[in-house]
Amino acid sequence: MSETPGPASSTPFAELGLAEPVLAALRDVGYETPSPIQAATIPLLMAGRDVLGQAQTGTGKTAAFALPILSRIDLARATTQALVLAPTRELAIQVAEAFQRYAAHLRGFHVLPIYGGQSYGPQLGGLRRGAHVVVGTPGRVIDHLDRGSLDLSTLSCVVLDEADEMLRMGFIDAVESILQKAPAKRQTALFSATMPAPIRRIADRHLRDPATVMIEAKTRTATNVRQRCWAVSGLHKLDALTRILEAEPFDAMIVFARTKQATEELAGRLQARGFSAAAINGDIAQPMRERAIAQLRDGQLDILVATDVAARGLDVERVSHVLNYDIPYDTESYVHRIGRTGRAGRSGEAILFVTPREQQMLRVIERATRQPIERMELPSVEAVNDRRVSKFMQRISDTRAAGDLGSFQVLVETYEREHDVPAIEIAAALARIAHGNKPLLLEPPPRKPAYDKPAYDKPAYVKPAYDKSRDSAPSRPGRAPPPSPSRRKSGPSDDFDPDSAAPTRPKRPRASDAGMQTYRVEVGHSHGVKPGNLVGAIANEAALDSQHIGRIDIHDDYSLVDLPRDLPAESLQHLHKVWVAGQRLRIAPAQEADRNATPVHKKSYARPSGPKPHRKGPRAPR
Repeated sequence: MSETPGPASSTPFAELGLAEPVLAALRDVGYETPSPIQAATIPLLMAGRDVLGQAQTGTGKTAAFALPILSRIDLARATTQALVLAPTRELAIQVAEAFQRYAAHLRGFHVLPIYGGQSYGPQLGGLRRGAHVVVGTPGRVIDHLDRGSLDLSTLSCVVLDEADEMLRMGFIDAVESILQKAPAKRQTALFSATMPAPIRRIADRHLRDPATVMIEAKTRTATNVRQRCWAVSGLHKLDALTRILEAEPFDAMIVFARTKQATEELAGRLQARGFSAAAINGDIAQPMRERAIAQLRDGQLDILVATDVAARGLDVERVSHVLNYDIPYDTESYVHRIGRTGRAGRSGEAILFVTPREQQMLRVIERATRQPIERMELPSVEAVNDRRVSKFMQRISDTRAAGDLGSFQVLVETYEREHDVPAIEIAAALARIAHGNKPLLLEPPPRKPAYDKPAYDKPAYVKPAYDKSRDSAPSRPGRAPPPSPSRRKSGPSDDFDPDSAAPTRPKRPRASDAGMQTYRVEVGHSHGVKPGNLVGAIANEAALDSQHIGRIDIHDDYSLVDLPRDLPAESLQHLHKVWVAGQRLRIAPAQEADRNATPVHKKSYARPSGPKPHRKGPRAPR
């Protein structure tokens, strides 16, 4: 077993022997130089060696094994050629997304995540169609092997990611079973943060003369940088960024986005909202990058929207804030990003946007940096409006202090005299001209509608006078006895008059929480559905964290579910076709669904004509 130390990541990706389509994808995402684990591992895997890698979570291991696999994949064969085992559902999804991202220029490539908590239908369909790479949790992989739906005979590579986590979660026996069913002639890569004895035994048993790569993670962040994060929910990220820029006092800010296209789009939108912003990425020529950085340093530019590559080595004293608009793929990138502020002992602020699907990565970052990240609340509408008013007042004061208002004063006085208009109205009109059509103040979020109880005109009950003579009155012949209490309670009589019934209390309208919208799904009590079924299906199929699923009201043949208002349209389209409790969800906004719903006919209270059949069948003749 040979040992390879982790080299400094100075070698570019182009010199590691990767396929050209894979290099093109790396250029698209802005990656130029590999991390230490990537620089050490990729050449070994490209040469066909087994690898035993020891590195902390978040050091870039996914790209370390994904890039060689994609470079050696045979797209002409629609068979499973690589299997990646991951301990958790979240990690399996994250790895599958990384494969898809790096395979952007590989036409016909298919990757399939398989994990527990998701229905078998989509997974079985994906396996039947053929997936070049399968990423799965050990338990669900074993289930598919037992079903015969997953064929390992065509495997050329097996990767064990986060092996120590699989040991901790009790998956080692399942991993052993999977490795035994895989072909003997295969390439195996095992990655783990630690090397306990059971992991070492697996490596000795299933890896052939592996090369060992050990990387020490240096990811501790500076203590003079305050780290905060905002959980993305109920508000678009751009709107949230705008609030922070308006209410958070900052000198200069670097906003990190994931792709080159994202930097340009975000910078353009910020400029449209009145901010001094510019984008830098790998496609922008070096002289233009240097010019933008110089403008940021001189105060001509306040916001720089950048990718990781473009911001490497950037040191601008004015940068007081770093905002991660898109969460980085690894902890090293996160540490590098927030290191752009708080330089030379100065204090700095780092803000991270985290979507529900990225909560796992947030925990990884906290573990790797050994520092908790403070949860933050967005500035309120009132705070933003106060800031806007203060800035507007300051502009007036600065303009007055600058002087040279004589000609404008004459114009205002002339207009006031000729049009007989108060000076205050003229000033307001001029302010409107200067500000433009953009509203000066933000509108507060709509309040929940108050529910007014309807008034009921309930007639007063008058107790009838008691007639003593009835006690002594003889029973009249042919008079039927009074109905028994049990028959009285059994239901309405023949002469039931709906118009004379007491008014039915109207159903209280269901108000959604702020940032949420109520949706109707066509499955209810009659289908045997439970809240857990709906939460599990929606969370897995819409890639939504369960904590962002609001109230659930289950009715007889439908249910109402509160979901984030900004749920993507493609997620709703997918949920429309999802099956729960044997029924398609057919999800739609509650108001729209109610309008399109088939009317339910009320049960008739009229008693059928003819004699009532005996409950035990026809009575026997006497």
